[in-house]
Amino acid sequence: MKKNQLANIIDHTNLNPCATEADIEKLCNEAIKYNFASVCVNPVYVPFCQSLLKDSDVKVCTVVGFPLGANSIDDKASQAAITVSEGADEVDMVINLGLVKEKKWDDIYEEIYAVRCAIDDVELDEDYKVVLKVILETCYLSDDEIVECCKVAENAGADFVKTSTGFAIIKDSEGKLLPNGATVHAVQLMRKSVSANIGVKASGGIGDYEKAIEMVNAGANRIGASAGVKIVS
Repeated sequence: MKKNQLANIIDHTNLNPCATEADIEKLCNEAIKYNFASVCVNPVYVPFCQSLLKDSDVKVCTVVGFPLGANSIDDKASQAAITVSEGADEVDMVINLGLVKEKKWDDIYEEIYAVRCAIDDVELDEDYKVVLKVILETCYLSDDEIVECCKVAENAGADFVKTSTGFAIIKDSEGKLLPNGATVHAVQLMRKSVSANIGVKASGGIGDYEKAIEMVNAGANRIGASAGVKIVS
């Protein structure tokens, strides 16, 4: 895949809590220049991005329940609906990982389905569908949990399953930080666990072209990265 083709599947991301309006404007300008699929920003910047990108093909992506996923169903659904009403084209939601560990699959289905319904209920142009991506935070999960989460997400109406927030903190027995982002293994497993109707987004720790292509070859058809410009330059 050539770099210009790769750019078309990158969500150009800035979820830094200290990001300023100037930082987000720079992100949007870069997204237009390189023809990225979207910019992915915190909810507060959705209206600003929408105003900057309305005359371009770049979509506005935002996050819900980010980065921990430990919000109530009502919180996630209402936040998702608000962001869509303000101009978000795509919503990346973090699932409740405690529910995963308790194997409460019906509850996970309910929260994903609630967000799906909330964004679908926002009055938009006819036939326009907001994209819903479900973040699994795979570094915390076993293979069996990843597989089941993927199945539940698809059944609940997700358009993508996504590997990571990039904000997870996981340590070994000596307190050393371990990788918290996308892996080839996780992406391959996710791709096998959903139908061809569902996309796989690899995110977290993808900092160069070679790593991005590795994820594409593993089955990802969307890349989330804050290093988008570096990847395609």
